[in-house]
Order: sequence, then C-alpha cells, then structure tokens
Amino acid sequence: MNFPFHTTLFLLLSSSCFSSVLSGENLEADVSESLLRYRTKSSHVFSVRSFGARANGLTDDSNAFLAAWRMACGSAGLVTFLIPKGTYLVGPVKFSGPCKNVSSLTVKMKGYLKASTDLSKYGSGAGWIEFRWMEGLTLTGGGTFDGQGAEAWPFNNCLDDYNCKLLPTNLKFVAMNNTVVQHITSLDSKFFHLALVQCKRFRGSKLMISAPANSPNTDGIHIDRSYNVHLSQSRIQTGDDCISIGQGNSQVTVSSINCGPGHGISVGSLGRYRNEGDVNGLVVKNCSLTGTTNGIRIKTWPNSPGSSSATNMTFENITMNNVSNPIIIDQSYCPFRSCSLKAPSLVKLSDIYFKNIRGTSSSKVAVALECSKGIPCQNVNLENVHLNLSSGENHPSSTCKYVRARYIGTQVPPPCA
Repeated sequence: MNFPFHTTLFLLLSSSCFSSVLSGENLEADVSESLLRYRTKSSHVFSVRSFGARANGLTDDSNAFLAAWRMACGSAGLVTFLIPKGTYLVGPVKFSGPCKNVSSLTVKMKGYLKASTDLSKYGSGAGWIEFRWMEGLTLTGGGTFDGQGAEAWPFNNCLDDYNCKLLPTNLKFVAMNNTVVQHITSLDSKFFHLALVQCKRFRGSKLMISAPANSPNTDGIHIDRSYNVHLSQSRIQTGDDCISIGQGNSQVTVSSINCGPGHGISVGSLGRYRNEGDVNGLVVKNCSLTGTTNGIRIKTWPNSPGSSSATNMTFENITMNNVSNPIIIDQSYCPFRSCSLKAPSLVKLSDIYFKNIRGTSSSKVAVALECSKGIPCQNVNLENVHLNLSSGENHPSSTCKYVRARYIGTQVPPPCA
C-alpha cells in the first residue's frame, strides 16, 4: 500500500519513538536520526573530491569537476554539487544543462579555484567557468574564483586592435533562468569577472570582486541581452567598469553597491554593432563610488552601424567620493588610441533621471551631458544634485551638448548656460 508523504514520515517517526521507549534510548536522538535518513534519501550530494579531485592546487582537477557535474545534472530531486575547502586548479570548465529531473541544484562552492594561465586553452570571449542552459541554479558557499589574470593582462591589446582577441571571463552565465549567486569572491579575472548573457531572473548579492586598478577590461559584472536582473549588497574593486549594462537589457536593478577603484557604473558602451537590442527599465540606487574615473556614465559609440535606444533609466541616491566625471553622458565614446568621429551616434537616449546625487568631484567638470548631434537626448532630468570639488576650491562646472535638461531642486554645479 502506498501512503502519502506526511503519513509515511509520521509512521516512520512513530515507529522510531516506540522502539526508543522500549529500549530506553534517547528519544530526541532517534527522531533526529530518522529525519536524517529521510533527507539523505530525498537529496543528493556530489562532491568533486569523491570523483578524484586532488585539491592540491597543482594537479588539473577539471575532469573530476566534470564527472561530478554529469552525475549531479543527471540526478533527480534536490541536488548539491559540492566543492569542499581546498585549492583546485581547473579550467576552462563548462557546466551545461538542462538538468531535466533536478528540482533544485545548488553549487556549494567552499574551495579556492585557480584558473589555468595557459591562454591556448581558451577561445576568444570564452568563460573560464561557464554555467549554461539551466533553470533554478544557486551558486553560494563563500568560495573564491581566482582568475590569475596578472599573467594574461600583458596580452590584452584591445586599446590598439578593434578586433582584438578577448581574454576569458572568470564566471559566465549563458541562457540561465532563475539563478541566484551569493557569497562568492572573484579575484584577478583575465577579462570580465562575471558576465550574464541572455539570462532571465538573475539575483546576485553579497559578492566580493577584486582586481588592481590598472588591470585592463576587468569589468566587475557585465550584463548583455538579459531580463529581470537584480544586483545588490556587493563590493567591487577593479580596473574597468564596476558594473556595465550592455545592449538588449530590460528591468535591471542595481542597489547597495560599493564601487572603487574602477571606471564607475556604466550603461554601454552601446551602438558598436549592427542590430543591437534596446535598453529599458534600469534603476541604479543607494550606491557609493570612491576614487573612480567615472561615476554614473552612459556611453555610446559614434559611427553607429545601426540604430537603437536606451530609455527609462533612473540613478538615485548615489554618493560620490573623489570621483572624476560623477555624472556623464558621452555619445562620442571611443576607448582606442585613434578614433574616427565622422558620423554621430545613432543611439537614442531618453527619459533619464538623476536624483539625489551628492559628494565630491576630482574633476572640474562634474556634470557632462554630451549627447549625439544626430539624435539629441530627450527628457533628461536632474533633481537635487550637490557635487563639490574634492580640492575644496570653487564649485565645479557643467557642460552640455545637444540636450535640454530639466532641473529640479539643488543644483551644484549650476546648470549649463
């Protein structure tokens, strides 16, 4: 006869309790043991150590990781993919789904992972650790992903070569749905630290991201063609944008991020490629930026091969501490040493709100709204902006091109003439 789950568990516990009374053993211990036996049957833990990972930091443990993953992804019910404490040399590694019978998959990352420094192992733009095509993944555990980027950064030639080979990203999430990433550290990525591509409903929090201020293209978190993304309560120190919002994103919320050193929190760059998707519904709030080369920045390329738009964006309650360019719209963005500005940007910027932006600017121009001559910015609003010069000198200034901004409340620096 088949009993419902709650009936089965009741009979199991009742039998355990009755036996305990007859034998005089501790009742509480038997109940705990019975619950443990049930949980063991309903959940599955796959440790990389059980599949041959040496965890000595010298032996390549990639095969052990992949073997453990295949078993975890092919299992059913509640599944934990465990990386115990220890130092592991791995990569590149792709953890792919779908994991059809898994109701919940948790990657409990307690170890210290070191990336291979052999660049011949990676393709251009690839991830060192990739998670792909999965539903309901949780990555947590307090572990560290060390990209060992210092040996790779000298090979980054993207300032000179428009078609440069991209170095690998530390953690890449591709076509993931309902993903939670929390309590992890990313160190010294060769390129971006975290990249989201075509993800839906992604939650990232309590992340520690760190690379030197002079490390090239080490964006903290880059988002591309994703929907419903929430990033919060994280510390990002890097050599490029702390967070970069690329093309095709909608409903992205960034809150309680401490950024610096780095290049600030950026929308873009947009307009470099043909057929880019629009950006819509961005909220950046309650963030602090310290010593960054930019604050809140929107950047689009000139000579756009196609048209797109970025609209409905709010930047609110942002603290700037000794930040260059605290508020900047740059529609002539080009990071290369030589650039052509023959044609204006075709990215339309509209419905942009800067609210309660305060702190200090290390540059004399604290607010720069430099829009496209081809498609001027529309409905740009500044409300209660108060930015003093870090040096203690007179107030900073503003510059504007091809925009008529709307000003409300305090305005330091004063609005453009």
